[in-house]
Amino acid sequence: MSEYDWVAETISATVPWVKTASVTFESVTPSRVVCSLPDRPDQRNHAGGPHAAVMFGLAETASGAVALAAFAAEMGRATPLVVRSEIRYRKLALGALTAEAVPSREVAEVLAELDAGTRPELPVECVIRNADGVTTAEMTVVWTLKAVRA
Repeated sequence: MSEYDWVAETISATVPWVKTASVTFESVTPSRVVCSLPDRPDQRNHAGGPHAAVMFGLAETASGAVALAAFAAEMGRATPLVVRSEIRYRKLALGALTAEAVPSREVAEVLAELDAGTRPELPVECVIRNADGVTTAEMTVVWTLKAVRA
């Protein structure tokens, strides 16, 4: 049991696609999230592997979980939103997958920018791997904190 189990529960309850796709959370902390996706025939592409959209969704879900865990204490004053994403497919993905998401900036830096009145960005680097640990895709998801207007 982790102090961040609520992140997985919240995302699973508020993002219907997470349950639909059968994403599970293996590990959740503010500095690293690992999600997994089973091999499901109804989510495969023409090559027999997980559809690109499913892979994208897995990594984006992991990145969102790490952003939520990192900025949980700030939710009353800022809303995390995706600004942009880029995915790089490296190898044909077959079978079950995991996505590991890690912020590439210190959370304190991002919060200092928010405190200064700017709209900070937090790039989250994601690696998608197959069951053998082979990297099948890499993705960068850039999150911002939008200040809540009083």
